[in-house]
Amino acid sequence: MSRPRFLADEDLRFEVVQAVRRLEPALDFSTVHELGRKGIDDPELLEFAQQNGLILVSHDVSTLRPEAEERIRDGRGVPGVLLTTQRSRNREIAESIVLVWAASEAEEWTNRVEFIPF
Repeated sequence: MSRPRFLADEDLRFEVVQAVRRLEPALDFSTVHELGRKGIDDPELLEFAQQNGLILVSHDVSTLRPEAEERIRDGRGVPGVLLTTQRSRNREIAESIVLVWAASEAEEWTNRVEFIPF
């Protein structure tokens, strides 16, 4: 079992990433920009997250959710996807991510698509 690690896609507000990093500096939360993956489409992003064991975090509910669900149905899977609306507050989103990190193992999120904040 291992600690969850997270990846913010291009749609997630960077302020959320900053809030998570302030709340829990030990938490591994990268951005697609930092990893040199800016501009890739959802299928490539989900494959990258799968290959690297990163739970994807996004505001992109309308296109990312169906793509992730398709990967689960066809057996390719996802390491986990956390979706949140643009209306959600940065701190509430950040607190939910920290809670996932602190209270669960990465493997518990395999093939799950969940909405945050909880």
